Amino acid sequence: MPRPRSRRGDTARRGARGARSSAKMDSQASDDEAASEVLSHYSSASETTSVAEEVAGGEAVDEQAQQEEMEDKLKECIDNVMDKSAKTRQVALESLRLAFSSKTLFDFLLERRLTLTDSLEKCLKKGKGEEQSLAATVLTLLCLQMGSGPEGEEVFRSLKPLLISILTDFTASPVARQSCATALGMCCYIAAADVEDLVSCLACLEGIFGTSCSKEPGSEPSHHSPLLQVLHCNALQSWSLLLTICPSTQIKKILDNHLPTLPLMLSSDNVNLRIVAGETIALLFELARDIEEDFFYDETDLLCTKLKALATDSNKYRAKTDRRKQRSIFRDVLHYIENGECHEETIKFGLECMYVDSWARRRTYNAFKEALGSGVRHHLQNNELLREIFELGPPLVLDSAAIKASKISRFEKHLYNSAAFKARTKARSRVRDKRADVL
Repeated sequence: MPRPRSRRGDTARRGARGARSSAKMDSQASDDEAASEVLSHYSSASETTSVAEEVAGGEAVDEQAQQEEMEDKLKECIDNVMDKSAKTRQVALESLRLAFSSKTLFDFLLERRLTLTDSLEKCLKKGKGEEQSLAATVLTLLCLQMGSGPEGEEVFRSLKPLLISILTDFTASPVARQSCATALGMCCYIAAADVEDLVSCLACLEGIFGTSCSKEPGSEPSHHSPLLQVLHCNALQSWSLLLTICPSTQIKKILDNHLPTLPLMLSSDNVNLRIVAGETIALLFELARDIEEDFFYDETDLLCTKLKALATDSNKYRAKTDRRKQRSIFRDVLHYIENGECHEETIKFGLECMYVDSWARRRTYNAFKEALGSGVRHHLQNNELLREIFELGPPLVLDSAAIKASKISRFEKHLYNSAAFKARTKARSRVRDKRADVL
């Protein structure tokens, strides 16, 4: 191979020959090292890739195995709902309640809904108090999983008569009646396709809590047993939930019939019944103002006097937590009735947040939160029914990197809590100093 022509002279070329040969050897050695480094890099990269692929594949296999294991357990629970032993049935119902409230299982339940509906019907018909209560709760969650389509409507229509039968049966277990009141309201809200279904459920629930706001002698709320007061509270909550989807013509009738009588429930000795009554009154005012902007109620001054008394209640015979909870909510109710402004609450879940800025939205969110418990945030992220109700759009599709990036480290949480604690301490110190000056 001819040697490339040098730009320098022969003498320089001869003098530089030894240096060139040593440089050539050095360059060959460095080339070998570089090549080995490159090979090493590609080798380690391929090993890393293969390890990553193995990890990803392993995670997918683990996830699939966990999914299959969970489905096998759920199948077993659905079978156990038909067991001869009442204890076995109750354990199965409780397991289904936990699973339905913490996961979205539409595809799994789609082909099993009829079997499960039949099993729940038998539990409601033949079971005793606690079993009936659990069956009604699972029915609510099944309807929530199936959504507002034909599947959910089918579940609701098939068991609606039985729910009404138990709810209106004065000899039935109070615990079962309480759960049936909640189930009737929730299932009707989710799956009722006709106004007739809505009106019939409203009438049934009115018949239950109506005795707590009747003007007849001896029907005062304080004369009812604690279990009956809880039943009235559940029925009123379900009734107020259904008000949020009522047509305006129906709302006008309800305003005429119930706005004068609902304030009577504010004198109940059950704190939850008082609070639900106050929230329902605020909701009625909101719905009335939506229909007629300058809505006026003749007894507003008397009502506000009652609300002020409850918002500043300091009676020692009431529990401190009850007083605090009552004062907070009745301040919001009073403020809305007087000024038309609703307290806004922000609900955070995953990378999203939702604003609860009206009494109708507040009642709806609280209803689903009570039904789902700690699983409400998972359902807000993934359940299409809830996302449609709260206008959140389709579920977000997030990769693992985005999920990791959204999580706050333990150290960052510690720093945030420390800063919040310092700010709170300073604020309280200033308030204490002012109190000392006043004294």
